[in-house]
Amino acid sequence: MATNDFQAASLCLTEDFRLQWPQSEEMIEGRENFAAVNTAYPANGLCTFDLRRIVGEGDQIVTEVGISDGEMRATAITFHTVRGDLIALQREFWPDPFEAPAWRRQWVRRPGD
Repeated sequence: MATNDFQAASLCLTEDFRLQWPQSEEMIEGRENFAAVNTAYPANGLCTFDLRRIVGEGDQIVTEVGISDGEMRATAITFHTVRGDLIALQREFWPDPFEAPAWRRQWVRRPGD
């Protein structure tokens, strides 16, 4: 993914790969569609990927990845099911950032505090 060569990245997926986006109720089926969606993404430049966390057990892996195109910054939480050495299924969540409510300021710390 870091190379932004999504066709090459799709080779890490099974031929019958599925990617579920529960928030928008969409599913991408197949390597080719995965590569096409990522290639067509309206980015403001090359995307960077920061793997913040990876945990797993057996054929189940969960990742937290920071993504940016230089202007947009997002976090993806992805649940992966692996078959052999390839990813067969991903269930991915893209939580929206939000401003912290002022009412809890006395109990929390923010970057820069």
